[in-house]
Amino acid sequence: MEPKKKKTGKLKMLAGYYKPYKGLFLADLFFAILGAAVTLVIPLLVRYIMNTVGSMPLSEARTVILKIGAVMLALVLIQLGSRYFITFYGHMMGAYIEHDMRNEIFSHYQKLSFAFYDNQKVGHLLSRITSDLFDISELLHHGPEDIIISFIKLAGALAILININWKMAVICFGIVLVMLAYALIYNRRMKHAFKENRARIADINSQIEDSLAGIRVVKSFGNESREIEKFEKGNARFVDAKRLSYRYMAGYHAGMDAFTTLITVASLVAGAFFLTNGTLTAADLVTFLLYINNFTEPVTKLVNFTEQFQNGYSGYDRFLEMMSIAPDIEDAPDAISLDHVKGDIRFDEVSFHYEENQEEVLSHVNLEVKPGDYVALVGSSGAGKTTLCSLIPRFYDVSGGTIYLDGIDIRKIKLKDLRRQIGIVQQDVYLFAGTIMENIRYGKPDATDEEVIRAAKAANAHSFIMEMPADYDTDIGQRGVKLSGGQKQRLSIARAFLKNPPILIFDEATSALDNRSEKVVQESLERLAKDRTTFVIAHRLSTIRNARRILVLTDEGIAEEGTHQELMAQNGVYAELCRAGL
Repeated sequence: MEPKKKKTGKLKMLAGYYKPYKGLFLADLFFAILGAAVTLVIPLLVRYIMNTVGSMPLSEARTVILKIGAVMLALVLIQLGSRYFITFYGHMMGAYIEHDMRNEIFSHYQKLSFAFYDNQKVGHLLSRITSDLFDISELLHHGPEDIIISFIKLAGALAILININWKMAVICFGIVLVMLAYALIYNRRMKHAFKENRARIADINSQIEDSLAGIRVVKSFGNESREIEKFEKGNARFVDAKRLSYRYMAGYHAGMDAFTTLITVASLVAGAFFLTNGTLTAADLVTFLLYINNFTEPVTKLVNFTEQFQNGYSGYDRFLEMMSIAPDIEDAPDAISLDHVKGDIRFDEVSFHYEENQEEVLSHVNLEVKPGDYVALVGSSGAGKTTLCSLIPRFYDVSGGTIYLDGIDIRKIKLKDLRRQIGIVQQDVYLFAGTIMENIRYGKPDATDEEVIRAAKAANAHSFIMEMPADYDTDIGQRGVKLSGGQKQRLSIARAFLKNPPILIFDEATSALDNRSEKVVQESLERLAKDRTTFVIAHRLSTIRNARRILVLTDEGIAEEGTHQELMAQNGVYAELCRAGL
């Protein structure tokens, strides 16, 4: 069980989200109190009419009835306005808080490193930013007003009922206490079921996202039935989790309805006895019965609040759990800004292993790359080519040693400045849903249309773009599905041209293309690489044959270095890779 002190601290943090909306929060509570007070006053007016008006002269009675009717109408209008305010503005307050928390967690997601995303499912992260936050906002909106309304109605109704007939009030209050205990027991049992439901929903979200994102692979292998089968299994587990929670809900609601009816029956039976011995009037009995709802409704509301609290608090727990994950790659306290760099990169005894695996991918690598150098990396799969390049922009941090940029430890450079100096063109190009113009401009958000077009021309992309239905304003679909592999790659290169970085990393940028597309893209890459420090992770020999410097990576590190001719003459690992069809 969570320590009380820790839980109190979390609740204080949660309450802090009201601060920007303090005025709206206090207004919401005011109208909640006003609405609750109105419901307590109306039965008293009914009692007054039954006890007093009946014995008045007809003309006087009519005047009193009209006055009381006018008062009741005014109370109804007050109740209407109060209800409207707390329903609309109260929910809007919850939506504002949900908006703030969603911004907070999404910003946090942006700070987390590749190592975090390597071990996460998108569906689970999505559920934290949608359903969890909705539950929290519902708690923050309904929770305080429900507690205040319930307290006012329960305390007010109990005081009035005791004043009418304390014996009947005690009977009803006894049943309410049993009703409350019953409800709390069932709510405690539902807690685990709700958590299980949430986990199952996250699993389903993750599976849907995975299946739909890869729908072309699914269809190309004809595996629709397999995906449906996988989904049906996950969906069945969700139903099993729901079954348990619904069983508890059925017991809860059936019991609550029975207790509510029992209070009415007990009041009627007891009231009938008191009527017969003359200790209770008919007007008081009617008033008593009118207050029964005011007496039982708060109990239902309070118990619903415990359910709401469980959902909201467990959602907040998950929110805090995510927010507590510190980015493992962030700016050092003494990090410096860097505007212009030459592109001098040096690896000094660099070693690296992934968090979950102590086996080193790179071990004591030493490498110096001068500004403007064009360096090709070759090696068998798993030799660490991509990993080595991923260390330069600090997508991962070195496990040992140091990487220097222009003589400065990259860990001492502000991340934003470091990554602004590096352009990356990957094999698996990611394009966002939107237009061609928007996707190229991603390389430099404040670029003019003319700058975007110049970058597209430099990347050999302008001609095919002008053939599109709306040229630069053509919508390319989710992940650029309306474009060919070569077209997507050229847009990626145009983005890099627009960014205009002094350092480039080409991660097997042409390996997935046909020969014709490869030739066009290769020409664009060479134009982009001119006078820039360039790392090329090579998959095909054609992309690196003319490189001035080729590094051959093996499990032991950099095994060979030289030009294509020099390495072929050594007849070592490189020559073997070439003969194997690199």
